Amino acid sequence: MSVNTPAPSGTQVRIAHGEHAATITEVGAAVREYTVGGRPVFTPFREDEVAPAFNGAVLVPWPNRLRDGSYEVDGTTYQVPITEPGRGTALHGLACWQRWTVVEHEAARAALELHLPPSPGYPFDLVVRVTYSLDDAGLRVHVRTTNVGASTAPYGVGFHPWLSADGADLDACTLRLDAATRVTTDDRLLPTGTEPVAGTYDLREPRLLAGVDLDDAYVDVLRDADGLSWVRLTAPDGRTAAVWMDGSMDTWQVCTGDHVGDAAFQRSGVAAEPMSCVADAFRTGERLVRLAPGSSHEVTWGATLL
Repeated sequence: MSVNTPAPSGTQVRIAHGEHAATITEVGAAVREYTVGGRPVFTPFREDEVAPAFNGAVLVPWPNRLRDGSYEVDGTTYQVPITEPGRGTALHGLACWQRWTVVEHEAARAALELHLPPSPGYPFDLVVRVTYSLDDAGLRVHVRTTNVGASTAPYGVGFHPWLSADGADLDACTLRLDAATRVTTDDRLLPTGTEPVAGTYDLREPRLLAGVDLDDAYVDVLRDADGLSWVRLTAPDGRTAAVWMDGSMDTWQVCTGDHVGDAAFQRSGVAAEPMSCVADAFRTGERLVRLAPGSSHEVTWGATLL
C-alpha cells in the first residue's frame, strides 16, 4: 500500500494577476513565494522544505516573543510551550505550523481559515481568516480574527515576509523604514523601553546595509499621503522590494537575518514584519488587543516591487 506523503508546507495555493504571482501554503497560511515579472519580492523557500525562518507566516495569537512562555489573564497564569529554548521564549504564536483550510480560491484571490481551538496554555477560541489578493498594485493581505468563545482573549497579530535582494549581496543594498522610535531590548530580545532612532537604527532615509545587523522593533511609524507606512529594500540595480501596512497596525520588526539558525539563509534578505504589538505584549499589555466574545479584529498590509 502506497502512502502519499504531503510536502512539509502542505497544499500549494497559487494566485496570479498580470506579472504578479504568489504561492500560499496550507501550513501556516504562509506566502511561500511572491514574484513580479519573475523577480522575487519575498525570499522564497522550497515546497519540500520547512520554512527556514517563519517565511511569510501569519503570527497569531501573538507575534514575536513571549517571556518564559508565561502570562496572566484575570488572575490566572497560563503557560504555553517554549519554542525558542536559547532565549526561553515562546516565539510567534500558535498558528505557524498548523494546517489551514482553503475556503476560497480564484485566479487572483485566495482565503484560508484556521479555527484555533482552546488549549491549556491559551484557553480561548478563535477563528482566523486570511485573504490574499493580487492586482496591478501588488499583493494585498487582510486578516480577520473572531473570538467565538465565551471569554475575552488576549490577542496580537503579525506577519513574517522576508524582502528579497534577488541574489545581491545584502551589504550592497539599502533599507528604508518609516518609523521614528526604536524599541530597546535585553539580551533575550525582549523589550526594555524605547528611544528615538539614531545612528545605525535611523532608517528614515535609505541606509546602506554593509555592517548593519538588525533584529529590532519600531514604533511611532511615519505614513504617506495614503496613510501607509513602508519598509523598502533596494537592490544595487535600483529595484525595490517593499512592504506596507495601513492604519490597522502601527509596529514594525526588521531583521537582517544575521543570526537565524539556517546558515544558508543568513543575510539572504530582510524581514519586514508588520505587527499590531511589540514582543511580550501578553505580559506588558502594550498595544495588546483584548478581543471580547463575538468581536473581530482586522488588519491589512501588502507588498510590491517598485
